[in-house]
Amino acid sequence: MTIAIGDKLPAATFKEKTPDGPVEITTDELFKGKRVVVFGVPGAFTPTCSLNHLPGYLENRDAILARGVDDIAVVSVNDWHVMGAWAQSSGGMGKIHFLADWDASFTTALGLQADLSAGGLGVRSKRYSMLVEDGKVKTLNVEDMTSQATVSSAATMLEQL
Repeated sequence: MTIAIGDKLPAATFKEKTPDGPVEITTDELFKGKRVVVFGVPGAFTPTCSLNHLPGYLENRDAILARGVDDIAVVSVNDWHVMGAWAQSSGGMGKIHFLADWDASFTTALGLQADLSAGGLGVRSKRYSMLVEDGKVKTLNVEDMTSQATVSSAATMLEQL
């Protein structure tokens, strides 16, 4: 079953690359008592993710934070090395969290997994965005196609804030 507005996020532990190496970050650490924008992507360095989805959130970071958001995170079914390299190459390191859902456990618990095996990618995430307040989903925007980044875009999220 897919997570819905009003649902509490499932407990999960992500890995994130920092200048000091990898750290684990739990959903409680990231969301408890905070207002956080999260967006999920099928894969770091993939065309739509790198050329459209991520840049929108980086460009609109300050505007999103100015609307009472405490943090922004991107989640992908990749390992922390790949997510760290993506953070570094995109200029996003230290600006938003690049969270590795390496085994797709969080993505699957959300019910937002996508089988992209036909394209050689295996199980990945659907493309989505959500506003989470104190661990509960307040808005949820899921793309019909992983190649699209309109419903889950930073511009849409700004309108919803």
